[in-house]
Amino acid sequence: MHLAHVALGANQAEPLAQVRAALEALKRLPESRLLRASSLYRTAPVGIRGQPDFINAVASLETTLTPHAMLAALFDVEAQFGRRRDFHHAPRTLDLDLLLYEAQIIDSPQLQLPHPRMHLRAFVIAPLLEIAPDCCIPGRGRAAAWLPALSLQRIEKLRQ
Repeated sequence: MHLAHVALGANQAEPLAQVRAALEALKRLPESRLLRASSLYRTAPVGIRGQPDFINAVASLETTLTPHAMLAALFDVEAQFGRRRDFHHAPRTLDLDLLLYEAQIIDSPQLQLPHPRMHLRAFVIAPLLEIAPDCCIPGRGRAAAWLPALSLQRIEKLRQ
């Protein structure tokens, strides 16, 4: 079994319900088991204007899927939730990003691990640290070391 971390986000079509339903969908991924899920967070869009806030979370899964098979399974879940990729930074009914897969480093046209911008996003680092406080990002060090640099990004932990 391998440990994978997945970021979840949505800002369209009742995003709170979308992320909660996506967490349930992750429980049904083939050859995988949901271990932990963070709290839900409301966050401002990063790098885009004129869109609603996002609801975000991070989940950890145990899996026998390969990283590329895991990515394909995540894309299948996104499609079930009506995800469209009309343009870069388009509003999302659901966005699932494979952040980490063990300590693997992969740089292929289809998949980059660790996720190349995860250390720059409070909406990833804060929920990740909630469920994996000692997490290290391959090539970047401890995830906790990145949190102070993200303090200007608006993020609010939601009451469950």
